Amino acid sequence: MTLVRYKNQLPGLLNNFFNADLDPWSTDNYSDMNSTLPAVNIKETEDDFQVSVAVPGFDKNDFNIELDNNILTISSEKEVENEVEGEKYTRREFNYQSFKRTFTLPELVDEEKISAKYENGVLNVVIPKKEEAKPKPARQIKIK
Repeated sequence: MTLVRYKNQLPGLLNNFFNADLDPWSTDNYSDMNSTLPAVNIKETEDDFQVSVAVPGFDKNDFNIELDNNILTISSEKEVENEVEGEKYTRREFNYQSFKRTFTLPELVDEEKISAKYENGVLNVVIPKKEEAKPKPARQIKIK
């Protein structure tokens, strides 16, 4: 009975496993220390891709955004030191937060025009498409 239940799921699992690297937005991500990976939304429009990373509590100077051979890397490493003093004790706690998210960009993007803005706890990265990759409006061709 258990074999029958999983038999129908096997093709989907194999497709997910073998096709994972074929996705142009494939990710190679990790999180260090006491942290979780921030949530990411990716939206495609006619003109660009918009990557939004939810990272509240950070400052724009905490981020490093790098592009190397069509690999976009968004990372941060932040150290927070909390010190509590009482009558007969001192307690210090160190907190390290870091993450790294990487995305393989499709060849249709204009790497020179990528921009980023951090506002209200969300890092927004805009990745414009090349002009030749944008949809062209229909045009009428005259017959001679």
